[in-house]
Amino acid sequence: MSKENAAEAAQTKPSRGVSPWQMALRRLMRNRMAGVALLIIACFIIMAFGAGRLSPYDPDKVNLLKRFNPPSEEHRLGTDELGRDVLSRLIYGTQASLLVGLGATSLSIVIGVVLGALSGYFGGWIDNIIMRISDGLASIPGLMLGMVIMVVLGMNLINLIIAVGITGITHFIRMSRASILTVRGNEYVEAARAVGYSDLRIIATQILPNGFSPIMVQMTISLGFSIMIAAALSFLGFGIPAPIPEWGALVSAGRETAHTTPWLMTFPGLAIMITVLGFNLLGDGLRDALDPKLKK
Repeated sequence: MSKENAAEAAQTKPSRGVSPWQMALRRLMRNRMAGVALLIIACFIIMAFGAGRLSPYDPDKVNLLKRFNPPSEEHRLGTDELGRDVLSRLIYGTQASLLVGLGATSLSIVIGVVLGALSGYFGGWIDNIIMRISDGLASIPGLMLGMVIMVVLGMNLINLIIAVGITGITHFIRMSRASILTVRGNEYVEAARAVGYSDLRIIATQILPNGFSPIMVQMTISLGFSIMIAAALSFLGFGIPAPIPEWGALVSAGRETAHTTPWLMTFPGLAIMITVLGFNLLGDGLRDALDPKLKK
């Protein structure tokens, strides 16, 4: 065995008294890109929870005498068409964007994992029905589906979470189904069935915990995807109504004057890009940490 293979085997071999999850956490902490991702996400979480302290001005305060002021010492990121401070609205917009991302992803996980678990474990006609529903949802572009849901339900924060969450269900159905198909025939599942565990108990205690790694990776990627879809819906006018600041709505508000006031679109757009990048990098780090054999 070469030195490189021996070193890789030493990293992947669990130590005595250390659980696989602890080993995965250690590998994640050693991943530099994952560390950068965690730093990015932590910064935006701090902005969301500390918006009241970090924001230099009231985000809804109108001052028509300072309309379209460029970035300056007084207003670090400039002002908008009503003279409101862009930095303050950007900071408060973190709350709405992260809330939509977390809420939509949670909804996708709950519905998608439950349906995928039932499909993968029972198979047969249950599998056929659930997968045909999944195929039907997947055949509709996510942005279009979100627009239709927002028009039907109405435009508010809760409905935006529902609309974005529904667009991500198919990913978790297929991911959880594939994970369960790989573990449902293992010996510990047969042992649990032999001692009298019910099907639902086997799914909850034996199958899902042992097939949760790819679902966790998909969760982090879905967080960034949900924030991006929510921003796209708000940009098109199907998101949270004014005056609540949201990153996509902030970008949309600056598109008519993009040539003369580029800061109105640039800074919210950068916030969306950096946040989505952070969650994607975290997903890559989790994938490598949970299954280091995939890392080349």
